[in-house]
Amino acid sequence: MNAKDALGRQGEQLAVEYLQRAGLRILDRNWRCAEGEIDIVAAERRTLVVCEVKTRSSVRYGTPLEAITRQKRSRLRRLAVRWLVAHGVLFDEIRIDVVGVLRAESGDFTVEHVRGVG
Repeated sequence: MNAKDALGRQGEQLAVEYLQRAGLRILDRNWRCAEGEIDIVAAERRTLVVCEVKTRSSVRYGTPLEAITRQKRSRLRRLAVRWLVAHGVLFDEIRIDVVGVLRAESGDFTVEHVRGVG
């Protein structure tokens, strides 16, 4: 596994732990279908939460959260519906969240969770 993939996996694990501490229940990770992948599928009460995780080692090319475009948010919403159909479950709402993970030069990580981006 290359360094970028390892950093991404570490970021996703940190995001999962953060979301669990925030009270979300993790339902699925790295769910794939023909249209793409959802990093984390979670539930917060009766809301399905689809989380995109972006992990970076610097802000040279922008913050992790700046990497989420309007197209990406639209695709995540479509993927959320696909996940619901594939699993045959119902939720009152669908919410798209982004979790940005940034590794500082010291090796420490910061996690930023933005709810309802799309």
